[in-house]
Amino acid sequence: MLPSNTILGVCLISHLCVGVTGNSLLFILFIYTLFFKPHFKKLFDSVSMHLTIVNVMMIKFTLISHILSFFGVHKFLDDAGCRAVLFIFRVSRGMSISTTSILSTFQVITITPSNSRWAWLKPKLSKLTLSSLLCSWLINLLIYAYMVPMVIAKTNSTHFGNGYLDPYCQNKHFGHQNSGSFLSIILLYDLFYVAIMMWTSLLMVTVLYRHRKRVQHLHSTTLSCQPSREGRATHSILLMVSCFVFFYCLNNFITLSGFYVQVKIPNWEGINAILGACYPTICPFLLMKNNKLVLQFTASFSEKKMACFQSALGG
Repeated sequence: MLPSNTILGVCLISHLCVGVTGNSLLFILFIYTLFFKPHFKKLFDSVSMHLTIVNVMMIKFTLISHILSFFGVHKFLDDAGCRAVLFIFRVSRGMSISTTSILSTFQVITITPSNSRWAWLKPKLSKLTLSSLLCSWLINLLIYAYMVPMVIAKTNSTHFGNGYLDPYCQNKHFGHQNSGSFLSIILLYDLFYVAIMMWTSLLMVTVLYRHRKRVQHLHSTTLSCQPSREGRATHSILLMVSCFVFFYCLNNFITLSGFYVQVKIPNWEGINAILGACYPTICPFLLMKNNKLVLQFTASFSEKKMACFQSALGG
């Protein structure tokens, strides 16, 4: 029977492979669309492309150190390495959260009726995309630069008390009362974006519900049952936001439990790393569900499969 560390290490590797492959495939689809199928390009493709990049960064810097730890690599990072890895991980995670918030906010503006108070922003969305992403990068870099001096390499293998801990790093004030400031920065910043996502999700659901009510009087069931392109995109973003909120709450519950428990539980950080990487792993597959190239490929594949099945029956 394989030891639990090896099993968890294999799970982490599988998670890493699926997440990087999914985001890389979606990025390639966006590049292909940009150069070879420009008529398929959508307004928010640049934001989604940016999301795939930060997702890959987040997955790698979340999982690789845990994978090395579970396979017995000791003292992989020193103080400078811990600070660099934590900084890149936190910034990429923050950018994944803020980019998802930008997507959900822009989608609300896109689907709002022309008489809405947000309608004046619709023509400006393409110009706002770059400035929103640059502003998010600046905010994340400034906030998490403050955290860099708080992290050092692990001083020993056994730790008791409150504090941040991962396979190779810990916060400088581990076990002290002021160690909670390390976690407060993370939680307050994340909760701000979670509030935005929840608000925009409620608005999207409200707009979709009102639109459905308006089309109910139509006699053509075909017209009312087929979702519009904006409707499909909205459903995809709602799924993304729902997945993010679910895994965010679960991840932060375990993070808080691990932070405040006095005796650290073995493999706790590895399980939490898997949960933390779930959203960036699932995210590209939710976006691909609404990609025109993917829809075109699946439609042609279904037609060919049906034709082969009919010819086999005829033979």
